[in-house]
Amino acid sequence: MAEPLKIGVLLSGGGTNLQAVIDAIANDGLPVDIVHVVSSRPDAYGIERARTAGIPTTVLNRDVYADPEAADARIVEALRSAGAEYVVMAGYMRKVTPVMLKAFPDRVLNLHPALLPSFKGAHAIADAFDAGVKVTGVTVHFANEDYDKGPIVAQRPVEVREGWTLDELETAIHEVEHELYPQVLRLLAEGRIVVGDDRKVHVG
Repeated sequence: MAEPLKIGVLLSGGGTNLQAVIDAIANDGLPVDIVHVVSSRPDAYGIERARTAGIPTTVLNRDVYADPEAADARIVEALRSAGAEYVVMAGYMRKVTPVMLKAFPDRVLNLHPALLPSFKGAHAIADAFDAGVKVTGVTVHFANEDYDKGPIVAQRPVEVREGWTLDELETAIHEVEHELYPQVLRLLAEGRIVVGDDRKVHVG
């Protein structure tokens, strides 16, 4: 049996996507080993989820991010020391710098709560809701130096039901996130995802 894919997870909040991956490892045989979790905020509940699962953690604070590249250098050191092969952003509210991207080229995954290239930015769900779109969704992509513009790995649509509130749309988006991220990680672990010379992702 192949060795599990070793990942480091970056988060800033509740860590529900981290929990989805933890649960998929435990319950669905997802061949992934979360070797380290980094939080950009000391009060992020995701850190408690990691500790409960016995995953080593690094907790940073606002002062560290006064120099974003120094912060990323510290994160890279922690993840490399833990043996991480990929970096998985799960509700991480800091933009990664070239320090991170060069250390893990085409190996930094991000989850975005919209169908890129539509509705980039930190308020994607609300922006889609306010625009009155009938379909939005979730995108998993590799991060690059252009915010929310890296090569797209996978997308899943979410139909916006008539009469839904913003909260109901957020719930539907998060449910899809919790399904899609583990599925993408399984494809990565199986070696089925390749970034081609055309900078497009090809899934075998």
